[in-house]
Amino acid sequence: MSEPPRGFPEDEFAARTARAQTLMARDGLAGLFLTTEPELRYFTGFQTLFWQSPTRPWFLFVPAAGKPIAIIPEIGAALMRTTWVDDIRTWSAPAPADDGISLLTDLLTPYACEGSAIGVMKGHETTLRMPLGDYERLLSGLPGLRITDATDLIRSLRMVKSDREIAKIAHICAIGSATFAKVPGIAHEGLPLDALFRAVRREALAQGADDVPYLVGGAGPGGYHDVISPPSPRPLAKGDILMLDTGATWDGYFCDFDRNWAVGRADDTARRAYDVLWRATEAGIDAARPSTTCRDLFHAMQSVIAEMDSQSGDVGRLGHGLGMQLTEWPSHAAFDRTVLTENMVLTLEPSLGYGDGRIMVHEENIVVRAEGAQLLTTRAAPELPVI
Repeated sequence: MSEPPRGFPEDEFAARTARAQTLMARDGLAGLFLTTEPELRYFTGFQTLFWQSPTRPWFLFVPAAGKPIAIIPEIGAALMRTTWVDDIRTWSAPAPADDGISLLTDLLTPYACEGSAIGVMKGHETTLRMPLGDYERLLSGLPGLRITDATDLIRSLRMVKSDREIAKIAHICAIGSATFAKVPGIAHEGLPLDALFRAVRREALAQGADDVPYLVGGAGPGGYHDVISPPSPRPLAKGDILMLDTGATWDGYFCDFDRNWAVGRADDTARRAYDVLWRATEAGIDAARPSTTCRDLFHAMQSVIAEMDSQSGDVGRLGHGLGMQLTEWPSHAAFDRTVLTENMVLTLEPSLGYGDGRIMVHEENIVVRAEGAQLLTTRAAPELPVI
């Protein structure tokens, strides 16, 4: 499979920033104050695994005009200089007494003096990645600065992907599909589930994934009972239903989908559950068009699931956005009235419960096009595969 180019040209980040600044002008914002990895990467291209360490905070300020300004620990300066950002202000970190607060105060004081409004992400699915005490201390030293919730602004930008982003997601989805295609040759009766997980991770890397930070699943007689636990050493047994759900990455973008198999044989109930979920996914694919809402998408899938399980809403949602994060906005749920637009990348993830606490989950990745949904994953078989 051919690889898209790694990284992005400068015009990608310039366009993202320009769109943000248009929305900032609409909302009367003088800037955006950002602290989280996806947002820093979205506006700069700064990509590093160093975010795994909680020791150092990282800051980005997107002004109403001009390029973003990075306020970061000195250890990241060399990498940030490879991005399109010119204004990079650093300190020797960690410095618990002043972890960038003086630099931020210097930057934001003119805005505070003018009584300007600065956007910060406060809403659902957001976090503040700096000590709360430091944040409070920063604001207390900036009387006059007005803080506004910029979640909807950032959300509207990141939900709609560029063609270059879609190409990266399509590539990792192809890698994930090729990996799952190898599972029937790897999994077998008697193989411990944890050994299978390690083998699948190795296969994904061999297929070209950069990393497999997320691999979950389950297996059990006639079905599995949860899909988030670490794998156990229990050997696969005849009659088990096996599910694997992967979030592999390539150049900083995720796939997120699963596959189900029966080991040796499948009973009628498991086959029926699989059929219902496969058709529910088809209903979601058919419904995923511009102007449809996430609520509509939820009900399209739920109407099929209800043939076997009327309580699937208990899981909260039946899919979500996908991109730089494993799960992104929006949610396919009864509460989410987000209107789908062209170039949104989504997962469709119907699930149901059956039998004695067993569940089954089915997931595909799509991109919304003007004419309807385009699959990014290789569609699962219409009947439950037996290995």
